[in-house]
Amino acid sequence: MGIKTIQIAQIVVSLLLIVSILLQSKGSSTGGVFGGTNEIYRAKRGVEKILFRATIVLAVLFIGLAVAGLLISSKQLS
Repeated sequence: MGIKTIQIAQIVVSLLLIVSILLQSKGSSTGGVFGGTNEIYRAKRGVEKILFRATIVLAVLFIGLAVAGLLISSKQLS
């Protein structure tokens, strides 16, 4: 994998990560955004749970691609 391929993959993953985070914040109340507490505990179910797990996977994938890009670019410099 070349550095260009990793950069393109990182851009795609970052856009997917942004979308997944924005979709999650639509369901939260405005009180939670400004530091208020939501006194009702809700378990994540269905699509909300899938979206939550997909966000975690995309974040880990993004970090992995960033580290891989750094390693490849440092090899090319030396």
